[in-house]
Amino acid sequence: MTAQLSSGTAACPGCIAAPVEPARPIPEDVQIALSLPGIHCSACIANVERALNAHPGVEDARVNLTLKRAMIKAAPEMRAADLIPVLEHAGYEAHELDAGALSATSADKAGRDLLMRLAVAGFASMNVMLLSVSVWSGATDATRDMFHWISAAIALPAIAFSAQPFFANAWSALRVRRLNMDVPIVLAILLALVTSLWETALSGEHAYFDAALTLTFFLLAGRYLDYRTRAAARSAAEELTALEVPRALRLIDGTEEEVAVSTLAVGDLILVRPGGRMPVDGQIVSGQSELDRSLLTGETLPVFAEAGQIVSAGEVNLTGPLTIRATAVGEDTSLHRMADLVAIAESGRSRYTSLADKAAKLYAPGVHILSALSFVGWYIYSGDLRTALNIAAAVLIITCPCALGLAVPAVTTAASGRLFRKGMLIKHATALERLAEVDTVVFDKTGTLTSGAPEVTNLGDHSTADLEIALALAEASAHPLSVALAKAAREAGIKPATLRNITEVPGYGTEAQYRNQRVRLGRAAWVGAEQGVETSAWLSVGSNTPVAFRFTDALRPGAAEAVSDFAKAGKQVILISGDSTGAVKALAEKLGIENWIAEALPQDKAQRIQDFSERCHKVLMVGDGLNDTAALAAAHVSISPASALDAARVASDIVLLGTDLSPIADACDTAVKATKRIRENFRVATVYNVIAVPLAVIGLATPLIAALAMSTSSITVSLNALRLR
Repeated sequence: MTAQLSSGTAACPGCIAAPVEPARPIPEDVQIALSLPGIHCSACIANVERALNAHPGVEDARVNLTLKRAMIKAAPEMRAADLIPVLEHAGYEAHELDAGALSATSADKAGRDLLMRLAVAGFASMNVMLLSVSVWSGATDATRDMFHWISAAIALPAIAFSAQPFFANAWSALRVRRLNMDVPIVLAILLALVTSLWETALSGEHAYFDAALTLTFFLLAGRYLDYRTRAAARSAAEELTALEVPRALRLIDGTEEEVAVSTLAVGDLILVRPGGRMPVDGQIVSGQSELDRSLLTGETLPVFAEAGQIVSAGEVNLTGPLTIRATAVGEDTSLHRMADLVAIAESGRSRYTSLADKAAKLYAPGVHILSALSFVGWYIYSGDLRTALNIAAAVLIITCPCALGLAVPAVTTAASGRLFRKGMLIKHATALERLAEVDTVVFDKTGTLTSGAPEVTNLGDHSTADLEIALALAEASAHPLSVALAKAAREAGIKPATLRNITEVPGYGTEAQYRNQRVRLGRAAWVGAEQGVETSAWLSVGSNTPVAFRFTDALRPGAAEAVSDFAKAGKQVILISGDSTGAVKALAEKLGIENWIAEALPQDKAQRIQDFSERCHKVLMVGDGLNDTAALAAAHVSISPASALDAARVASDIVLLGTDLSPIADACDTAVKATKRIRENFRVATVYNVIAVPLAVIGLATPLIAALAMSTSSITVSLNALRLR
């Protein structure tokens, strides 16, 4: 038995919940680029940069947390292979990237940009309102005009800066001859400004600069809340590229040659050293080792590998060197096909139409038509362009979609806060709406319903002498079963026996000499035992009959409760796993899951999810492995634990921050309540418009009164959303 290379550092909940670190400056003349799939927070950045900069030959190193990359300026003779062991020693998985193919990516400034525009609009609005108080209090003639012109001087540049997102989106829509929610917003703001400037120029009594600024402020507030719910989302397909190997050792007439993976062809012989990932799909020609196949199957235990066995790109060679013959390269590899599956699934999810989008389709044309008819009707009736323009502006302002714009993000933010306190992080803006529609729940097994760490089940069945020998052998290996056995024996108070000549045989186990007899701990066939169905490690002492240490994968806390709660709620529960039939069947029976599928490959999982969707089922997928990524992206809504691999967490809509699964069922209830609040908010906005619009149309509401009414509806919507907390 041999060591298993970790596929990624487990993320702590605090790291996951923290805002993404801005991109760090990248050194000039970057020579080496490393992918760091296991980094999660600023502490990781500091540790990685400290380790790299302390290594001789490294001139400068910077880590980009958003892209999970290290960009290194080093001496000409320095290679990525020299630095990867440095980071592995520091506890971080690292892979080489082709620095020449990386495009510079600037930090995401959208959040800070929106917040700055919101602050400017709020500050300007407060100042203009203070000036308006004097006008409302009776200021006349020159004094009133002066206050109006000062308000104009504050409002015009403030709106020009703060309302840029609305102007840009409206222009983009109009340029392709369509309408969106931003078109009536921009018209309302511009009409309020034009009307105010006209009134000010004619020394009129009323100007509505404060109304225009208030509109901008409330709409930016809704836009920022919406951004906060989207900030954690990024493409899972891009994350998979971090696991692609850029270089490989090609064998030509027995000579090793390091080449770019892109130059490999089908039929090439490739040497994969211990600890390396498979660069291509292929067949083992020579060598013996163990493989970490969790990438494709989700199985956490290593698989024995020998000549003739098929391997896939992305699998990790754990111990002995392997020579493989390439059968698929480039875009034809398993890893690349998985990325394609994820990309297709993500594009399908993006077509989901939210409640806000549905409302916008009906709302935008109606607002324009109503405002235009009001303008034409009053101009014909009164013959006064100024009056007609004022009423048209009032109609646009009073129907401005502030309440609609806040209806979804306000509820989403309140619900997200509630779920975060229960240990769940909402990443996608429409996740709650989709979660409320779920009728089928699909669970992965290893690492999701189970902890993914083996536990000894029969330690008490063995004699103290056997336990002491087994402990000594187990501590000489980092194989997952050895680690679990050593931990259990130490906790039971066992002391290791004194052994001589302890060696580890790649793919088989560990052996040593004990009192002039050979002792072995490892695979059944190697120690002379007959392998059973259960996961076991066998101990042989001299000529004695081998004895088995049996292992099981412990359930995650709350797994049974989550499955039971979903079943009680009338939802169909299904278990789909890449693990063996016996292990999957045993877990399904233990949890009372009637429908289960074993030995499923990533494409099988994604296809099953697609089949459910085609039968009009709304599927919630809960998974944690890279082999679950395509299924997570294909599902109607998806959840992954914080301990999941990066690509799986990125593909999911919701991250479970703790180890307890019980909050998942509660999240569905919260989602139903949130959707109910969203619909209530739409009804509030509709009732408000039914009452307020006629008043504006018949001329009983000035643009200022319209702005106050609009603000009242926005506040009402926000207060209704807070009921979720």
